[in-house]
Amino acid sequence: MRFLSSVDLACHPRMAVVILPLLLLLLPLLPLVAAEACPFCGNSGVYESNSTYEANLRNLSSTLPKKAASSTTLFATDTHGNVPNVVFALALCRGDSNASACERCLVTAFQDGQDNCPNSKDTTVYYYGNTCMLRFSNKNFLATTVNDHILAIVSIESLMMNISTRADSFKLLLFTLLNSTAQSAANSSRRFTTSRLDVNSFPTLYCLMQCTPDLTADDCTTCLQPYFQYTVTYMDGKEGGRILGTRCTMRYEIFPFFQGDPMLRIINLVSEVPAINNTIPRITVNPPRITVNPPPRPQSQLQSPIAEPPPLEAQASTHELHGRNSRRKVLRIIAIGAPLLSIFLCFICCIVWMTRRRKGTDILHDQAATNKLEKDALVSRLEDKSSEFTLFEFSEIFHATHNFSKENLLGKGGFGPVYKGQLPDGVEIAVKRLASHSGQGFTEFKNEVELIAKLQHNNLVKLIGCCIEGEEKLLVYEYLPNKSLDFFIFDVTRTTLVDWNKRCVIIEGIAQGLLYLHKHSRLRIIHRDLKASNILLDQGMNPKISDFGLAKIFSSNDTQGSTKRVVGTYGYMAPEYASEGIYSIKYDVFSFGVLLLEILSGQRNSGFHQHEDFLNLLGYSWQLWEGGRCFELLEASIAKEIHAAEARRYINIALMCVQEHADDRPTMSNVVAMLNSESVILPEPKHPAYFSLRVSKEDESSNNDLTVCSNNEVTITEEPDGR
Repeated sequence: MRFLSSVDLACHPRMAVVILPLLLLLLPLLPLVAAEACPFCGNSGVYESNSTYEANLRNLSSTLPKKAASSTTLFATDTHGNVPNVVFALALCRGDSNASACERCLVTAFQDGQDNCPNSKDTTVYYYGNTCMLRFSNKNFLATTVNDHILAIVSIESLMMNISTRADSFKLLLFTLLNSTAQSAANSSRRFTTSRLDVNSFPTLYCLMQCTPDLTADDCTTCLQPYFQYTVTYMDGKEGGRILGTRCTMRYEIFPFFQGDPMLRIINLVSEVPAINNTIPRITVNPPRITVNPPPRPQSQLQSPIAEPPPLEAQASTHELHGRNSRRKVLRIIAIGAPLLSIFLCFICCIVWMTRRRKGTDILHDQAATNKLEKDALVSRLEDKSSEFTLFEFSEIFHATHNFSKENLLGKGGFGPVYKGQLPDGVEIAVKRLASHSGQGFTEFKNEVELIAKLQHNNLVKLIGCCIEGEEKLLVYEYLPNKSLDFFIFDVTRTTLVDWNKRCVIIEGIAQGLLYLHKHSRLRIIHRDLKASNILLDQGMNPKISDFGLAKIFSSNDTQGSTKRVVGTYGYMAPEYASEGIYSIKYDVFSFGVLLLEILSGQRNSGFHQHEDFLNLLGYSWQLWEGGRCFELLEASIAKEIHAAEARRYINIALMCVQEHADDRPTMSNVVAMLNSESVILPEPKHPAYFSLRVSKEDESSNNDLTVCSNNEVTITEEPDGR
């Protein structure tokens, strides 16, 4: 969270010492400054100019503003492209805006975001008038309701005020107004409300609160609740301020700053405090500690979240005197500052320009410094490993891949390209090169190195070694000449190369590899990214599971874990993980079931759009199963080789693996037993997860709650265009 006492301090903290004495001189220019953007530049790395990611972002910038402006809630989310270049975006305009103003603001926000955070993959843009907000990222933040990138701003007008003589009473009134407004916003269908509070001898208070309309009432309440404490901590009873977040915003002032009449109006609130408090059970906060003695109240009211202030009539004369003094101070400051204003403004503009020039470089420099200690520690641990694992010099890999030539390029993955190479002793290798200066992926890189080096199984890819030198991070694998499974089963020109017998070997090999990870390895490991592109094939078409960058390690006593950072691949993700971040060995079982259906049908679950337009592959398979027509699911090249009973058995196993509830799915031990023995009686499966959800690529934006970015899309494969 960031806290501002002025407009420029948020975006340019280095200028605080110089500019703070000048802030009071900028009051006449407040309308101009209030429109300035303040971006958050995320740490998800940068994209290259003229890249696919930039093209996807450009497409979003041309469609999302219109989509939000045409919505009755002035809110829209969208997704464009495919991993690893997918872009997730969210746009929200203030609820009192009109459509044309909303569209103009969001168009400007896209431009301001790219100007202030050059080539950043993750950017959030706020405006000081909170007229609109925009966030785009390569990470699927849309799958959660987390309110991040919080910005607290004290209005410049409030810095001019001196309310010490009535601060305690003002805080009490403000807290009561915020409570009532928050409840009204949460219960509104648009998750938006404005309010006005009128109390004799006090300035009228105006308030606005808004949540993104996709939040439930409880989610909206949860989002706004921390703002009450922020108001105490950061605003300290100031007469104006705002708190902005990606999921909810709040602003209050002593002047009308929103359009139209307030939706909630409270008059003579002090006499009604007990009644109002009884109507707001959702949000309870600790009010600021006060030094005044309120009048006696009945014991039944002592637990009210808002303490009642002393009689206001006694403070009237002090308030009037204070108001006159404040006005004189304002006029005096403006008169003194006017001759110097143009000089100070030019000075500020120069510093802003220089700071923005340095911002892109600073992001990369800070990320490199943060990773250095982790890299040194990893190298130290790897040097103690057995002789089977090699720490390569960069020059060795450089020569082995012929200077990373295009002729040696095998494919491009989520972290960078994969190259074929040959060591001086003739051993062929595959080198995964983490994109230089990407600013991301080192955690996954370290995880994969330390994990795979300990695993030994015929159906797991063998990691020969790695290289860490400067910004270069490389993984060196055994070279597998037949690339990956998706290269064959999803291409009609190559499906005949993998007949039914070979597919059986591949299916059983994948199951054996997962069983080893879940049960027989020294550690219980959940892969979390099992998919066709991560199944590599050796010279004999035997499968090897690869890409352990997202894997999780369990102790022998643990059965499940949870995370707030949901990562994985669209179409293979278990429902309990996508919605709640819960993962267990049943996560991999679900992914295996999806993969098995893809092997049988030759169709991708992500991108399936035939027969029934509203169904995905899981739904289509379930429809055929219930209709007794499961044989129709089989890919044409294997349909003539497989018996109907055998086909039904494999489809039955696949549907058992993709059942919606994790407890209903079998373990990989059960799956291996069912694959290897025809005598095992299979139970009837229950309906699969997402069986009525379309997940075709042409409509990814309509399913943002299930669209999750993969940080590790491909290990060694050539992806078809448009994937």
